[in-house]
Amino acid sequence: MTNADPASPADEPGSAVENAAFVLALRERGVRDRAVLRAMERVPRERFAPAAHRDLARRDLALPLPCGATMTAPTTVAAMLVALDLAPGQRVLEIGTGSGYVTALLLQLGAAAVTSLELYAGLAAAARERLGPGPALRVLRADGLAAPGEGPYDRILANGSVTGLPGPWVAALAPGGRLVAGLSGAGQRGIGRLIAVERGPDGLSETLGAALRLVPLQPGRAAAA
Repeated sequence: MTNADPASPADEPGSAVENAAFVLALRERGVRDRAVLRAMERVPRERFAPAAHRDLARRDLALPLPCGATMTAPTTVAAMLVALDLAPGQRVLEIGTGSGYVTALLLQLGAAAVTSLELYAGLAAAARERLGPGPALRVLRADGLAAPGEGPYDRILANGSVTGLPGPWVAALAPGGRLVAGLSGAGQRGIGRLIAVERGPDGLSETLGAALRLVPLQPGRAAAA
């Protein structure tokens, strides 16, 4: 875990009762994976939420972030983490750091190393501050749709939707690895399907999952905030 230890709910304003209610609400919405539920109980979402919307952090809502980014709704985050099927000790590439909340969840789930790419310098810097330094984590200002470098990765998670899977993502996926993202059609802003891609001994296999509402990932490297 990072030095900032995002999995320390004791110093957060939320009580144990509120934590339990948050997890129960996720269960009622169909989240059953115990490891994911435990991670979401341990990592307080309000620590990563924008101050103006912190009172909504325990509700199943997407929250606005600077630069037009979005903090994805908890049930959508949970669905993507369940599909990712992260095992302790695996290397993860995250596309779209945002607030750093999902990054903290990946670390809590036992990732050996997380490289997280964020388009906007301001978001990347704020996420680094919330997460704190640590040998298992790198938050980089970079174009997540371009070549990620330093692969291969056991797991790749994209916190957004794309109209097609970028070749660099697929190339960075290790044998036996899994990639999870939102897949949308042209003109369907924010609406798509969960897609999971696995690299098996016979090549790639794709599985489409539930409908998701995710912000489309933007190409390029932002010049400011």
